[in-house]
Amino acid sequence: MMFKKILFLVFTILIVSCSSKKPVVRTVAKPTPTKTSRTTTSTKKQPLKEVTKPYTETVVVKSVEDNSSEELVATSKVSTTSDDVRLYIDSFKEVAKFNMNSHGVPASITLAQGILESGAGKGRLSTIANNHFGIKCHTGWKGESVSHDDDAAQECFRKYDNPSESYRDHSLFLTSRSWYKGLFKLDKGDYKSWAKGLKAAGYATDPKYPDKLISIIERYELYQYDNEVLNRDYKPEGKIVLQNTEDCHVVEKGDTLYSLSKKYNLTVEDLKKMNNMSDNTLSLDQKIKIK
Repeated sequence: MMFKKILFLVFTILIVSCSSKKPVVRTVAKPTPTKTSRTTTSTKKQPLKEVTKPYTETVVVKSVEDNSSEELVATSKVSTTSDDVRLYIDSFKEVAKFNMNSHGVPASITLAQGILESGAGKGRLSTIANNHFGIKCHTGWKGESVSHDDDAAQECFRKYDNPSESYRDHSLFLTSRSWYKGLFKLDKGDYKSWAKGLKAAGYATDPKYPDKLISIIERYELYQYDNEVLNRDYKPEGKIVLQNTEDCHVVEKGDTLYSLSKKYNLTVEDLKKMNNMSDNTLSLDQKIKIK
């Protein structure tokens, strides 16, 4: 009997002892989740991404605004008619003459450049920014601006309140750049030399740029506005009168590829292929194959 009592007492002590160790196990395991939580927080990289993105965008904006290229190029490729061009001339001939008097740039050159570079006022830059000459912001420009794809995507171009400001800025642009100084030694009525001089000074990269200006000037007789400012009666000399033949048409004032295609029952593309033409520009007295 005594032996049974001893066994019962030993068994009871063992049970109490085991149950007293359980809280100790729980107490030791508690800090483990806390350490893991701290480690996860310390390795987060989200703040680094948030800093990097605005920095990249700032660099892109800065590179556009600080564009130091002084080259001007035709910025519009739009379809126009002779009526569009004549309306454009009527709208800006007085502005061109005023700037010729004020700054010395031939009115014929200014008008021809405006026609070519703005698409006779129908190009995007001229319609949204009154910028008829594709003048970029350049360093130091403090006025309004718009973004437009040109030599690079979304370049910075000047925006004006009205087109006359664009005409004035165009004249100031030419008079304030040293590489255009040679132009102002030319006869102000010599539009051919001015057109070639602009290309030589780096105004445009298009090798046909002078020919395009001269063609526009002669086709629409823009030299008459130079005459009015200079008080003289200049007319292009040395013209040879050419006659149409069965195979060729000699371009006259008012001719367009579209009008010729209708006249000779051809498409515009047919005429361009037959004459190895890359665009729709025609020059007075130019021979156009029609067969």
